[in-house]
Amino acid sequence: MTTLSADTIPGYVAGTWKIDPTHSEITFSVRHLAISKVKGSFETFDVTVETGENPLDTKLTASIDVASVNTRQKDRDNHLRTGDFFAIGEHPTIEFVSNAVRQDGDVLHIDGDLTMRGVTKPVTFSGEFGGIIVNGYGQTVAGASFATKINRHDFGVSWNAAVEAGGLTLGDTVSISIDAQVALQA
Repeated sequence: MTTLSADTIPGYVAGTWKIDPTHSEITFSVRHLAISKVKGSFETFDVTVETGENPLDTKLTASIDVASVNTRQKDRDNHLRTGDFFAIGEHPTIEFVSNAVRQDGDVLHIDGDLTMRGVTKPVTFSGEFGGIIVNGYGQTVAGASFATKINRHDFGVSWNAAVEAGGLTLGDTVSISIDAQVALQA
C-alpha cells in the first residue's frame, strides 16, 4: 500500500465526518461454553472523525449506548446490562478516543483509550480504509473496517459460571469489530 497522504487518497477532504448508522455496525464476540462463540452488536452509537491535512493526523471519538446491546436473546441482553457485565446504571456508555493513526504496509492502526465500566485502557484497532466517494445523494462518504481484541477482566467484566462438563461459560477475550461509513459534514 502506498503511504496514506492527501495526494494518494482519491477524493480526500480534511474536515469533520459523522457516522452513518444505517451503513455502520459495531459488533463483538466471545467464546461461549468453550465450544462456540456468542455474537452481539450495539444498535446505538455515535462516531466523529476529524481529518486533517495529513490523513495520519486523523482523530476519532466514539460513544456507544450500552443499553442498546443486542445478542438476539432478550434474557441474555438484560443480564449484560446488569452489574455482572456492563453496569449500565453507573456506566451507560463505552467511550473510545484515538491518540494516533499509524500505517504498517496495508494495515492501518488506530491507537487510543477505551473506557468501559469506568476503566480506561489503551487499545489498538487494526484494519483498512475503504476509500472516499460521493454517493447518489451528492454526499461525500468514507468507509473503513477495524477490529481489536480485549481481555474483559481488564475492564472489570469478570462474571463467569462453571459448566458441568468442565470449564467456564465465557472466555476472557472479546473481539470487537467496527464497520463504519462516515459522511463529511457541511
